[in-house]
Amino acid sequence: MTVLVRLDPERPDSDLIESAASIIRSGGLVAFPTETVYGLGADAMNEAAVQRVFEVKGRPADNPLIVHICSLEMLDKAAGRLSEKARLLAERFWPGPLTMVLGRNSRVAASVSSGLDTVAVRMPGCRIALDLISSAGTPVAAPSGNTSGRPSPTTAAHVLRDLGGRIDMILDGGTTNIGIESTVLDVTTEPPLILRPGWITRDQLAESIGQVEIAGSDDELKRSPGTRHRHYSPRVPVILIERATPHSLTEILEKHLKNGKVGFIGHSPACVDD
Repeated sequence: MTVLVRLDPERPDSDLIESAASIIRSGGLVAFPTETVYGLGADAMNEAAVQRVFEVKGRPADNPLIVHICSLEMLDKAAGRLSEKARLLAERFWPGPLTMVLGRNSRVAASVSSGLDTVAVRMPGCRIALDLISSAGTPVAAPSGNTSGRPSPTTAAHVLRDLGGRIDMILDGGTTNIGIESTVLDVTTEPPLILRPGWITRDQLAESIGQVEIAGSDDELKRSPGTRHRHYSPRVPVILIERATPHSLTEILEKHLKNGKVGFIGHSPACVDD
């Protein structure tokens, strides 16, 4: 059975946080909010607990996890010393939606990094997440709290629908503030490489550290979560329209509105013919 616990996101109850932290320390799984999406947390130093994350999500073993920390002091448990560029980024963007790929501390469960010598780490900008990690006293490995391939959850209800009955606890802190994943930046290379686009942009990163490139090869991308397998697969039809006139676009939308609600994203005015 999955226990659902509701918390005030600004003043989370310390006793409830400790209950969740106790589950993490004992090898259990706890879903919790961050400022980006809800994560599915396990003790990053416990191989059996991390393996359970992969099993519950149905996640491919070659898709690494992000390790969440609550302080730079805790970073030492997960990774090696920060380079000057990594330090500058941490000062500006942590806590926040930036994940940095660093050299991995051998004490981290091997499955976290899918056998790589690097580890993806971030410090979330969410009071509940930080309190949970601090109370657990260990870095927390936490991919998004959904079945692998499904859209990432932004509410506790999303997590419950996907993983209810298969994890130990869900901390409900309301809807996440950002709703998309963190940017993943590999700072073990020169220049640093964006492995996964996210909330923080290339321009913002470059303002702090200079040149930043975007990864493209499979060998580069494998160091980041969520880049090499099917992702964000909704249960409703998705239709791609390369070009359309205003009239034909209206006809298409009206047709599908007969079956219920329709979401529309217009990429560019150039996609609509006069």
